[in-house]
Amino acid sequence: MKRRNEGMDAVEAGLAGVNEVTVGGRVSGSPVERELPSGDTVVQLRLVVPRSTRRPRGRGGSASVDTIDIACWTKVLQRKAVRLKPGDFVTVHGALRRRFWRSSAGPASRYEVEAAALDRVTARRPLTST
Repeated sequence: MKRRNEGMDAVEAGLAGVNEVTVGGRVSGSPVERELPSGDTVVQLRLVVPRSTRRPRGRGGSASVDTIDIACWTKVLQRKAVRLKPGDFVTVHGALRRRFWRSSAGPASRYEVEAAALDRVTARRPLTST
């Protein structure tokens, strides 16, 4: 049985947390470039990622894919992202972020991957790593 504060013990022991994400999937639509009220520009896209077939029995839901939102903040990644077409396969390396904002319905949030690297996958480079 795990202790409730086991994670805090690791932090207190000087171990750092890790927030690294690698996803590979199909671009579901055209990437969108947005200018934020701050003047910053972000290019956003969405990946469709097949779920693993090793799902435990008894876990409800019938979805066989996940959709993952990707945000590209640097100019280099934005240039790469806007050239992508729906159906392209890509790999993205980055970090999971939770974004907060105010909507007409009140506070809102969502998770997205903040890209640090983005590469289109060709037939010669498989999605899976070895």
